Amino acid sequence: MQGDTLENIKFGTDGWRGIIGFDFNLSNLSRVVVAACQELHYQYFKEVNSKKILIGYDRRFMASEFAKQIVPFIRGCGLEPILSNSFVTTPSCSFYAKEMRCLGALVITASHNPYNWLGLKIKSFNGCSVDESFTSEVEKRLMLGNSIEKLEDANQLVDIKNFHLDRIKSLFDIDFISKRLEKMKLRIFVDSMHGSAANCMAKIFASNDSEFISEIRKDADPFFGGKPPEPLLNYVDDLKQILIKNSTNEVKTLGIIFDGDGDRIAAIDEKGRYSSTQNLLPYFIHYLGGIKNNSYPVLKTVSGSDIIKNISESQNRDVFELPVGFKHIAEKMIQEKIFIGGEESGGVGFGDFMPERDALYAAMILLNGIAEKSQYLFEALDEIQKDFGPSFYKRIDIKFPNQSEKDSVEEFIINNIPEKINNHKLKSISKIDGIKMRINKNFWLLFRFSGTEPLLRLYCEAPKESYLNEVLEWGQEFINFPGK
Repeated sequence: MQGDTLENIKFGTDGWRGIIGFDFNLSNLSRVVVAACQELHYQYFKEVNSKKILIGYDRRFMASEFAKQIVPFIRGCGLEPILSNSFVTTPSCSFYAKEMRCLGALVITASHNPYNWLGLKIKSFNGCSVDESFTSEVEKRLMLGNSIEKLEDANQLVDIKNFHLDRIKSLFDIDFISKRLEKMKLRIFVDSMHGSAANCMAKIFASNDSEFISEIRKDADPFFGGKPPEPLLNYVDDLKQILIKNSTNEVKTLGIIFDGDGDRIAAIDEKGRYSSTQNLLPYFIHYLGGIKNNSYPVLKTVSGSDIIKNISESQNRDVFELPVGFKHIAEKMIQEKIFIGGEESGGVGFGDFMPERDALYAAMILLNGIAEKSQYLFEALDEIQKDFGPSFYKRIDIKFPNQSEKDSVEEFIINNIPEKINNHKLKSISKIDGIKMRINKNFWLLFRFSGTEPLLRLYCEAPKESYLNEVLEWGQEFINFPGK
């Protein structure tokens, strides 16, 4: 599309994203910002009686410049812009908007996308992403071509980052965690992937003299070290090497990974095993379920492990399966009491904190759990596998050269759903988001197409590693249909 053409600006699972200097430019961004501000005012002003719009930004190329340049457009909408005084995590913006009852927040970020992407996330006064009905209205406003007159004035700067970190810090006994982890001879290495969560864990533990927490890739790098800032196993080679190097017979090492805008988390346990949310969400439910006296439901996306359901049901909790995208979880968190909600890609939200995924808060829950139970993460994960597994999981991303080929593959799958995968008979088909073929407990295959890229995500969970590889191989052969 041309840089100043709006027809193809579409919101994905969490915001609008585009290539810097091509579809993501000031001309397009300013129009999206105006449409978003007008919709925020239309939907929420009577409820919150506030005209404050928070502006946050991550560490990407030109992110801070774009954030400053949209201030006059927000003011031109008759609203009051508040600008973060530094790069900041997306959850920090959500938390500030919620606690200070802002009308909403606009965050300049492309989250985990490659370095040449930038985007905009829209947050409501509830402290979470707006839902699809909201973004569809924003898209309609874009087509109307509404224009406003920019109003220049001095910026109001606010320390969003420390507002968020101070609240997290107040909720945990930092001294207890530090001393217990030191006693366990556990060293924590944080990989912030050059993102906006850099130095945040150090700030939380600043009052403690211990050096049990170290951080890597905390400097600004617009290229993110040559890999997307996404907390996946393929992108954390540096962290893996450092963990191995510092692990001894006496000292154990644990890695914590944050994505580019600090809303996703992953870990590498003391055995060197990569732990996605498929492992961490069950850990959080298992640990917190043992100390929280409630029976609130758990929310999971369609790509989430069955282990989540197995543990939740053992605690007499309902489990709701939702489409991928934390905004679906957030919407339900706003409406009712929810224990924990999480998605496979790294986002976890806790009902007693805010209806938003927050990697920093999740990291503190993880460290607090290890400290309170004096149990290493690998021990807890092995225990969960023994009691609620076995479970093996893998995701494969398949890129297409263009949207047209992606659409033809999607159409083929929809029209050719089999009764069996090799010798495994299908029990059910779910189309909540993508096409999920269930074989048995802890055993399913999911075809899910990206809403923003020509990409197919192939997910599988199986009770045996041999089944996992077999079914994933079948899935890849299945989409290479004749005539493709």
